Amino acid sequence: MQDAFLHGTGHDGAAAPSPLDPAAVYRRYGARPWPSARPRVIIVGAGFGGLTAARVLGGKDVDVLVIDRNNYHGFWPLLYQVATAGLEPESVAHPVRAIVRRYSNISFMMAEVLGVDFEQQVVLTAAAYLPYDYLILAAGSANNYFGNEALARHTYGLKDLDDAELLRNAVLANFEYAVSETDRAQRRKLKTLVVVGGGPTGVELAGAFVELINHVLVHDYPMLDISEARVVLVEAGGTVLAAFPEKLQREAIRRLEAMGVEVRLRSPVASVEDGTVTFADGSQIEAGVVVWAAGVRAASLADRLGLRQARGGRIPVEPTLNLPGHPEVFVVGDMAYLESPPRRGRPGAPYPMVAPVAIQMAERAAHNILARIHRKPMRPFRYFDKGNMATIGRRVAVLDAFGIRLSGYLAWAGWLVVHLMSLVGFRNRIVVFLNWAYSYFTYDRGLRLITGPKPAPPGAPVQAAASTTEPRRV
Repeated sequence: MQDAFLHGTGHDGAAAPSPLDPAAVYRRYGARPWPSARPRVIIVGAGFGGLTAARVLGGKDVDVLVIDRNNYHGFWPLLYQVATAGLEPESVAHPVRAIVRRYSNISFMMAEVLGVDFEQQVVLTAAAYLPYDYLILAAGSANNYFGNEALARHTYGLKDLDDAELLRNAVLANFEYAVSETDRAQRRKLKTLVVVGGGPTGVELAGAFVELINHVLVHDYPMLDISEARVVLVEAGGTVLAAFPEKLQREAIRRLEAMGVEVRLRSPVASVEDGTVTFADGSQIEAGVVVWAAGVRAASLADRLGLRQARGGRIPVEPTLNLPGHPEVFVVGDMAYLESPPRRGRPGAPYPMVAPVAIQMAERAAHNILARIHRKPMRPFRYFDKGNMATIGRRVAVLDAFGIRLSGYLAWAGWLVVHLMSLVGFRNRIVVFLNWAYSYFTYDRGLRLITGPKPAPPGAPVQAAASTTEPRRV
């Protein structure tokens, strides 16, 4: 019967009825019943937005189902530390079921959402078709390659635990391969990392990588000339950390360069192929690892919904965060396109794709659902900007919050406290704190493991590298 549903046929194998026929919804989709007649709320995505909405609705007179393709919630502001051997993957993630089990009205399903039938109010997944009374779309974001999808095949991203482990493996494996590499040019290439994108992710990655090389790998590989190792931060614009004040931007660049990061501004990337980064001016850099952190767009689910999309694939919403014409459907976080109100004669700008926006949007969407249930008017979204912060390296960060602009040690201490307290789970806070303390006092990182399928040796076919068990011939 499930096969019939997946192939768009009814119970008897005949063609599926029109989606505009309400009486045929359950025959068409086989949507499974809910445990009660209370309003049914489906939340797509277990990130910052999705779980915030679930917490607001927890304990209320509604039935809530959270759907995510992973069974964990990730604290992605610390994902770069997994990629740079500072933290283990499980310390920045927490099981979704452990988070929502305190609420008897919330359940969880691990599934990939394939689409939504907005007319019949059904969420389509490979596992089941699920009816809803209210829907919150909070599927997050994906890397933005600005139409050049070839970049996805030749660069590393950083959007999930798998990405972080893959990137860590590649960097560490390249240093291992460099030990036995006899060609000097190839050896230099293996020890060169290029990070494309001067936002917080790119800056934090570049700073963490150069510290990993200068404080840790220099001792692990005494046979290598560590002065040949390079970390290059590439930005198409004229500065890094564009959301910060100019003074902090200049300070970030100064600190990065003092640490040993090569900062290359006004250098848009034209292509990346086989470790060769080609810039718009024709210049090139040979690199063993190229990380793409140059921008984000709405998750691919947004492309499958048949809705109008704005810049970055985001879905335009009303000020109350619901879809135009569909007051029962809300879009929050990185998927939502909403402009801030004009101020001081300046036009409104789209809200940034950052965690604080997702959290506050989710709170408003959940409260608006409760308002509709109780026949009260919905309220428009208002964002309270708590500021920005980014860490650059050991004892160095920049902070811009509530009129306070700091760089250096105090900003770094503030960054540590905020991120430590924002982690989900007491165990994760303890583990992260101990890892940070160990790294701080010993200048070491104990998580330099190459796990899973091994990255390809130089010149080896990529598809064969993961399965090879033969020793690399020297």
